[in-house]
Amino acid sequence: MDLEKEMITYCENHSFMNHNHIRLTEVEQDRAVTVLSAEADSLNPYGFVHGGALFTIADCACGAAARTDGRRYVTLSSSFNFLHSGLAGDSLRAEAKVRRRGQTTCYVTVDLTNNRGELLASGGFTFFCVQ
Repeated sequence: MDLEKEMITYCENHSFMNHNHIRLTEVEQDRAVTVLSAEADSLNPYGFVHGGALFTIADCACGAAARTDGRRYVTLSSSFNFLHSGLAGDSLRAEAKVRRRGQTTCYVTVDLTNNRGELLASGGFTFFCVQ
């Protein structure tokens, strides 16, 4: 089984991603893309995409990118900047890229955009290898 098929199967069976309507759409060595269609359960009381939904899709993309080496990781720390509001009906896209992979940690950056190409958030995540 190739990397893309293996990772997509892994994510299709990932209950937390499914619960939050997040799908892995692209994956290659050291890179992953997740998407989320912003529906009513992704919105805050003001009608914008909840910051937690933005963070979650980014964390899932970064975790998938880290995992492309075949090992298992958990989020150790993150720095995340909210730059623009997402709206109901937006298709959100998080593109994550591994920037440095060590023996026990992996640093991944992510940009989150909407279907109009606007940058909504950006950040960096450090993962710890639990394998």
